[in-house]
Amino acid sequence: MKLKEIAIGYIDIPLVTPFKTALRTVNSVNDLIVKVTAEDGTEGYGEAPPTAVITGDTKESIEAAIRYYIAPTIKGMDLEDLPAIMQKLEKCLAKNTTAKAAVDIALYDLYAKLQKKPLFRLLGEKEPELVKTKLETDLTISVNETEEMVRDSLLAVEKGFHVLKVKVGKGGAKDVERIREIRNAVGKDIVIRVDANQGWTREEAVSTITAMEDAGLGIELVEQPVSYHDFKGMQYVTAQVETPILADESVFSYEDAVRLMEEKGADLINIKLMKTGGIHEAVRICDAADQFGVKCMIGCMLESKVSVSAGVHLAAARSCVTMADLDGPSLCRIDPYEGGPVYEGPHIFLKEDNGIGITGVPVKFETI
Repeated sequence: MKLKEIAIGYIDIPLVTPFKTALRTVNSVNDLIVKVTAEDGTEGYGEAPPTAVITGDTKESIEAAIRYYIAPTIKGMDLEDLPAIMQKLEKCLAKNTTAKAAVDIALYDLYAKLQKKPLFRLLGEKEPELVKTKLETDLTISVNETEEMVRDSLLAVEKGFHVLKVKVGKGGAKDVERIREIRNAVGKDIVIRVDANQGWTREEAVSTITAMEDAGLGIELVEQPVSYHDFKGMQYVTAQVETPILADESVFSYEDAVRLMEEKGADLINIKLMKTGGIHEAVRICDAADQFGVKCMIGCMLESKVSVSAGVHLAAARSCVTMADLDGPSLCRIDPYEGGPVYEGPHIFLKEDNGIGITGVPVKFETI
């Protein structure tokens, strides 16, 4: 069975509230959707969110990468030999991980459908007894003035969320105040994860995290405290504080993940498909985490249900994944898709539908 056709389109979904981090502010999900079609008409879907401040990818660069490099390289290849397609996909151009991820996800979706299996069952074949059918995601609290963040946190708790991922990174002392007031408001039983999005220097990170520890704020982890390329800084912060450090923007590849684990540059790894270039490389990182005994989070950018569903399937399939930051669909005002994992508040339920489960995508596609 050969890959017959590749098509692209765009979708725009408004957010419930603006998404604000130390790096950017976004009001809607405006992503490229990829559709791949086999000779028998079976379709697979992928998604690419332009996140220039993290991946370097824009809408224009993603489309150009798929249109002029990826599609001509892999079209017509044998879908039964998925590793060969992934090798071609990886080597046809440097970087452009978001474009690669969208096509990778679509191919995995299509491949699983042709195998007549849910993707999480296919990815979990090495540990079938450990495969999960229910996950719990955190919910992101955007960085704002403290009072607004407290209100957003209380609203999240009212909706049933027990784990909050609080964005900080815009001032050490102010960040401590934000977390202190949120903790006072939500109580001691709510899990708080702190995400600095590279917003601190090494010294700011250590002093801010230490202040949170001294105040007894009960932080589960701190994510990406310093710049993505500052591996020595990650190592320094990890060694200086008691709170576990989660690497995010520092991990784009298997090599990045192994370096961090070998150098003890982080206690935990956040795997995001848009950084790894898709499921194929993410699975390699999971394999490395198993070898090092490191626990992982599966996270997402500001994505809608197509690519987040792929992350859900990976999280469900691998035992090294103990945390989920897969709240993209929860941040969207509407769910325009048919099928896929079911979101009920913080809980995500996987069904036994083939592939990632998405059956309807309301997008006007252009074949390329």
